[in-house]
Amino acid sequence: MRILIIGAGDVGFQLGRRLSRDQHDITIVDEDPAKVRRAAEQLDGLAIEGSGDSYQVLLQAGLRDADVVAAVTDNDDANLMACRLAKACGVDVTIARVRNAEFTQPGFPLTTAQLGADHIIHPEREAGNAILRLLQESSATHVIDLENGQIEVIGLILEADSPLVGLPLAELGVRYHRPPVQIVAIERNHETIIPKGNDLLHAGDLLFAVCAPEYAKEFFGLAGKRKKPRMDNIMIMGGGMIARFIAEELAGAASIKIIEHDLARAERLADCLPRALVIHGDGTELELLQAEDLDQMDAFVAVTGDDENNIIATLLARQHEVPRPIALVNRVAYLPILPTIGLNAVISKQILTVNAVQQFIQHRQVAAIASLPGIEGQMIEYIARERSRITQRPLRDVKFPHSAIVGAVLRKDSLLIPGGETVIQPGDRTVVFALPAAMNELDRLFG
Repeated sequence: MRILIIGAGDVGFQLGRRLSRDQHDITIVDEDPAKVRRAAEQLDGLAIEGSGDSYQVLLQAGLRDADVVAAVTDNDDANLMACRLAKACGVDVTIARVRNAEFTQPGFPLTTAQLGADHIIHPEREAGNAILRLLQESSATHVIDLENGQIEVIGLILEADSPLVGLPLAELGVRYHRPPVQIVAIERNHETIIPKGNDLLHAGDLLFAVCAPEYAKEFFGLAGKRKKPRMDNIMIMGGGMIARFIAEELAGAASIKIIEHDLARAERLADCLPRALVIHGDGTELELLQAEDLDQMDAFVAVTGDDENNIIATLLARQHEVPRPIALVNRVAYLPILPTIGLNAVISKQILTVNAVQQFIQHRQVAAIASLPGIEGQMIEYIARERSRITQRPLRDVKFPHSAIVGAVLRKDSLLIPGGETVIQPGDRTVVFALPAAMNELDRLFG
């Protein structure tokens, strides 16, 4: 597939890296010479310097031959203009990254088609939804919903007193009467492991499991997290769109304090959020946090535009034993090292945006795709076709890649945890966790 990416910042670069790894033919456009040089040196694709909303530059980049245009710069107008030009030239699929929430609100006079985009992705809303899921499943480090919430992917850290420590995975099913859950990955010492039946679970392991949402609470109990932490008092650092979205969604359900260093923004926020307490101040100042009862908070969420401040403030909250510290961190290079300093609940707008874009442009047999911040590998939801190789024999007889595992199968709204005897049927939605080495073989099995 020929894909034209507008914008070579963190989102465009990560998107280009993933798509080129999946054997797509990519071209990336940016007007920043340094970003273009990085893309040319590190990506398997064509990098062109120029403005993404220039018709001549887009023609030079192969606009008329593109199957997909993904406009992911920081400029809403440029992204939408690129999509409109692409549609005028007959491009099948156009995707725009847009920060202005008005474009997707009910009652907006223009449809996405009139704006020129087949799909609009709002990074702040993606991040807000991800944070809300972490607050709702407050024992988890990661929460991903698939199939409109019918399947949940949960990450959690195994504590030393967990009954699962030292237990071989094969014995887990026997001891707990084959619970409707599948552990699909273990992050241990910065290595992502695809678990096998004889693998032992260790204290400190970061587990990723697939289950039905209604079983999540029971799974946390199985892992030793019996009591779900309350989420009655929440402090948010940063008064941008993410904070406003979270406060609006939680209005009435929790007591919200928002700390914002810009006075004018704090005043605007106070006017539109009457149920939240908005405080003007610096959220990295310990004295202010203590004065606002940081140690009485159930959650602390740092969502400013400054990664370093978010990390520092979240570490302060963790030091004061706030049960649920969550940080927004957008520099992808930071993500692998954050668990080593105790930050496990981390949200990345860049990764969430790339996930959303990739889902729209992936092969037809893929219904959903998600990456986990700082974790090697992806959760992929495949749709089995009538003549797919995966449908022709039981899973135990399929030459399945060693670096991938089937987590769950959704068949006519029924969730199945597969075993070796399971036969994937045409139309089944199959959730797979896979390391990069397995992607091409999985495409062949499900294609």
